Amino acid sequence: MMKYLFIGLIFFVNESKAQSYAALFIPDSLQKNAVAVCRLEEKKVEIFSGSKAIVRNRYVITVLNPQGDGYGSYSNHYDKLRKLNNISGTLYDALGKKIKSMQKKDLLDMAYNDEISLMTDDRMKRFSFNHTSYPYTVEFSDEEQLNGTFFLPAWNPVPGQKFSVQNSSFEVVLHEGANVRFKELNVIEKAAEQVAGKQKSYVWTLKNFPAYEREWFQPAPENFLPNVYLAPVDFSIGSYSGKMDSWENLGKFILQLNEGKGTLPPAIAADVKRLTENVSDRQQKINTLYEYLQQNTRYISIQMGIGGWQPFDASYVATKRYGDCKALSNYMVSLLKEAGIKAHYVLINSGEARRGLWEDFPAPYFNHAVVCVPTGKDTVWLECTSQTLSPGYMGSSTGNRKALMIGDNGGVVVNSPLYTAQENKQLRKIKAQVDDAGHLVADLNTRFSGIEQETQHYLLHNNTAGMREQYLNQSLSLPNYSVESIRYQETKNIIPEIEEQMVLKASHYATITGKRMFIEPNMVNRVSTRPDASKPRKYDIVYPHSFTHADTVEISVPNGYEPESIPKDITIDNHFGKYSIRFEVTGNRILMFRHYTREAATYPASAYTDLAAFYHAMYQADHSRVVLVKQQEQ
Repeated sequence: MMKYLFIGLIFFVNESKAQSYAALFIPDSLQKNAVAVCRLEEKKVEIFSGSKAIVRNRYVITVLNPQGDGYGSYSNHYDKLRKLNNISGTLYDALGKKIKSMQKKDLLDMAYNDEISLMTDDRMKRFSFNHTSYPYTVEFSDEEQLNGTFFLPAWNPVPGQKFSVQNSSFEVVLHEGANVRFKELNVIEKAAEQVAGKQKSYVWTLKNFPAYEREWFQPAPENFLPNVYLAPVDFSIGSYSGKMDSWENLGKFILQLNEGKGTLPPAIAADVKRLTENVSDRQQKINTLYEYLQQNTRYISIQMGIGGWQPFDASYVATKRYGDCKALSNYMVSLLKEAGIKAHYVLINSGEARRGLWEDFPAPYFNHAVVCVPTGKDTVWLECTSQTLSPGYMGSSTGNRKALMIGDNGGVVVNSPLYTAQENKQLRKIKAQVDDAGHLVADLNTRFSGIEQETQHYLLHNNTAGMREQYLNQSLSLPNYSVESIRYQETKNIIPEIEEQMVLKASHYATITGKRMFIEPNMVNRVSTRPDASKPRKYDIVYPHSFTHADTVEISVPNGYEPESIPKDITIDNHFGKYSIRFEVTGNRILMFRHYTREAATYPASAYTDLAAFYHAMYQADHSRVVLVKQQEQ
């Protein structure tokens, strides 16, 4: 009797799971705009001490269509500091019926390839059922054993757009003597501390969270999605230990890792003396040694054990002539020290869309190292992984964010350079001719500076001539054009500049109908977006960086044409930007003068209608046409 009761209980449990995993039980509100739905996530972090923690993950995801397949596969990393065990996976059909389980032999175990690392001990385990009948559901679980608590996991229940969450929970358990700090962002309900004997626990939950769709000029997702981040107070990593209760103390730990890494070989010290002994200007010394670094080293990532945080010493870089961002930055500090110039190693987040650190939450959320050199009134910043960047220039990748400078007494929060509209410029002059068939030949001379020159810098240094030609023949807003010649001239400075001289031809640029010729004078720098203001805006509007664009266009047309219609001059000056455009027709010449300045800023979602109107006005002005009429010959 007990045997049949047990079998019946198993049948009941399996049937209950099938019903709960059936796609038809997903509310319509969670299917709207979604490609995948998290049916259940259970993430639990147990911290036993500063040297030991266990993370248990279990999640169930229903994939609604092929666009959601990326959410339906398994992947996780492991290395010498993190073991990965007890991995399991199950596939269910649309009705929640089990189809099959993951077989251990099918779990891929591979070196993690970030395409930049020469050596890494980071490995990845991956698996996919490769199922193509939709909707389907996957269930995966694993366990991570952390050797040290320097890195603790975060809870990010919404990993991307078009992903909704039915039920997700995050539990943190602290055993006696363990401590942790957490930062809650956009959580619906803050976690309360629960005490059971000598343990403390915290639980966060998220239920029935609908999928979001990306919006134009959207803020970083962490500004509106629920997230919880963890960081220790006392920690260990490898054979090192430290405190992370303040940025100063985290900096002291980095000092410990870098200690004794700055000794230069005698030959390199002699090079430093030879290059700088007759140079009196401090900035010139910095530039000279930075160029020496660029000419004699190259960037290669090396991520072995604690090597993700500890640089190779200066003698290693001098001998091998390569290093990762940490090693090269440490080497640059050593070169400057040899020349009598004090410089500092800096940890920063690199990436145009990445944020800086949180001043109220010391944590190891960095992916890059650079150097800053205090020079009294100003500070010179040096990106040591590039062989082509101008000395002192950070740009969109590491500019305008908070970073951790490693001073003599620990860490200090600093701001990397902010680039203004007066520094990020695109100044273009065009002289063009249109023939009787409407074909165009144009000379374009453009001076780019600051962030505005970064695309051209990449084209110049990181692409072949063929790749540049391919890009340039697809990037302009002209139809049916070809670039006939291109030439660049670069001026290196703290605000670098690139001059681009281009000759292009465009067939049927002007439209000819009977005796009329229609020309759009603004040929290459048009606003191409007309935002739809009919949909309600959910999130703030974020202008990412400031710039100034100025265009002067002169187009010569065949003799015998007179203006019939000239667009009106337009000037707009509001908190979204300053825009003006003016047209003239003088003899057989059409002139256009355009100026647009935008400042980096954040605006509330309620301003979206006004922003859309601003862009509509610029779009119409940028696409204005001059109408010419051919006069009868006398």
